[in-house]
Amino acid sequence: MRRLPLRRLVTLATLAAVGAATLGTTAACGDDSDAGGSGPVTLRLGYFPNITHAPAVVGVEKGIFKEKLGSDVTLETKTFNAGPAAIEAVFSGALDATYIGPNPTVNAFSKSKGEAVRVVSGAASGGVALVVKPGITSAEQLRGKKIATPQLGNTQDVALRYWLKEKGLTTTKEGGGDVKVVPQENAQTVETFGSGAIDGAWVPEPFVSRLVNAGGKVLVDERDLWPDKKFVITNLLVSTKFLKAHPDAVKKLVEGQVAANEFVNTKPDEAQQAISAHIGKITGKPLDIKLIKQAWPTLEFTNDPIASSLKAGLDHAVAVELTQPVDLNGLYDLKFLNEVLKAEGKPEVTQP
Repeated sequence: MRRLPLRRLVTLATLAAVGAATLGTTAACGDDSDAGGSGPVTLRLGYFPNITHAPAVVGVEKGIFKEKLGSDVTLETKTFNAGPAAIEAVFSGALDATYIGPNPTVNAFSKSKGEAVRVVSGAASGGVALVVKPGITSAEQLRGKKIATPQLGNTQDVALRYWLKEKGLTTTKEGGGDVKVVPQENAQTVETFGSGAIDGAWVPEPFVSRLVNAGGKVLVDERDLWPDKKFVITNLLVSTKFLKAHPDAVKKLVEGQVAANEFVNTKPDEAQQAISAHIGKITGKPLDIKLIKQAWPTLEFTNDPIASSLKAGLDHAVAVELTQPVDLNGLYDLKFLNEVLKAEGKPEVTQP
């Protein structure tokens, strides 16, 4: 099947929202004549250079995905700062699968009318906090302040806006309201916090720890807002078109995810070294091991996508008017995950 050039795909990705939704639906319903997975396959995988994406980072760095995918599947990877950009790449056809947070997952499912994407595994829970200047001790003291999030509409952006709403504080998409929400890249947030341009940020690790080390303090550990301190921070999502065309490759990818999580959970020291080295290859500077160890206890690496928390996150996004209500029926396809877990003698995950 002929692929469009990447430059053309990126151009397509910048179309208006309606056009993007149409592209997503088209990607899900396109020609499946190559279904069955025979012959060489290229799998293009997205992820973020964050500790919350540790299974992806370790899976790539340690060659776990490459080993599980085998010689018939060529793995190509691309990193992103936040979920909406990764979903744009899936919609445009530039990505086949991506590690991603719950709110962009829901938005992709909604925009494509349930056609374009499927969640095939969980990856991680936790690892998110609101870090503020030391003098701020309550939500009310955030009135008139500037708080950063990674991107408008991403998972942390929704979490911040909903928490503020619960505290009686307003926000707007344009950065107005009682608390001014400022979307910016996580690396930039460390600089703007240090310079005093922002008063805090709702971010994932390792940026929580970086901000704390820059003089900030944790005002809200997001784990405290969820039952049993568990909430999905990272899913593994695939394009429905790729899933239909290459089910064998998707199952192998899920095998890689399960193996990567096993590595992360049973060899934490080696996993932390791999994360440091891999982020160094991407950014030009290895991530401080002390920083990774500082962040590590706030995270749980699990193959369970914790679907109940994704549904709650959707309700929160609706409440802050960043999305419309969505029927999530059909979003999860955990068949391959449960096949892999069963084969390894591990507890299966309940299909939502």
